[in-house]
Amino acid sequence: MKNITQQFNSGFEPYKALLIYRHEKEEQINQFQRNEAETQIYVESYDIGRNGKPINAHPLSVKELTALHAILQTSQELQDTYLKSKGLLSNKVLYVNQQANGYAIWYTPPQEVNLFFIDGLHIPSGKFHIPAMLWKANADSLHVYALKGKAKPHENTKLCYAPYLNIYGSGQVCMGTVQINIGKTTCLEDFMATWERYFFNSNFSHSISGNNSTKTNTTDLWRSLAGLGKPFPQEELLTTRLTLKQIIR
Repeated sequence: MKNITQQFNSGFEPYKALLIYRHEKEEQINQFQRNEAETQIYVESYDIGRNGKPINAHPLSVKELTALHAILQTSQELQDTYLKSKGLLSNKVLYVNQQANGYAIWYTPPQEVNLFFIDGLHIPSGKFHIPAMLWKANADSLHVYALKGKAKPHENTKLCYAPYLNIYGSGQVCMGTVQINIGKTTCLEDFMATWERYFFNSNFSHSISGNNSTKTNTTDLWRSLAGLGKPFPQEELLTTRLTLKQIIR
């Protein structure tokens, strides 16, 4: 693991410290009511001297409080934009969690897409029909599942294993050498489009689950579907123990 302490210290230096004091004070309301505890807060501000030690202790000033509020407000605004929709929510959106490491869940209907395979698999890259898919992603990782039929899933819909290579049994996608670049201010529409682009533009290279993602050998299945232009065979989908409701957590 690379030690970045020196790099961090070369760009930032402390210049202000806050010390927060707390005092619990009990006040009796009247002779019939119990005492209520009141928490009193006092904030003391310190400047940081040249030797890195706190100096010049003083009560937090209005100017300092205003500056602190501006910093916290900016941080909150950045958080509020993460996974925020540009307008009305798309019909394919199922669930959104906008917390700091939040995630989105959406689905896509059966469609025809370009899939890419490494040469060693002897599967011609090109257009393939794929089943409906359920996507769950945060800024760093992606899980995908398949869905039977064309209908929009509900919370009790059973999920199927995604019938692709490069996917763990849990549904997590092995992104390989894909450079993931999703910022904490990315809007919902761009977030979903980016993950779909990452997934479909990557090269499928190997089976992590032993070619058991489908009823027949997964690699052989895609090899047999190449160039046919036929809908994905629904009977090849294997049901997991998961429902949509269970992955909303």
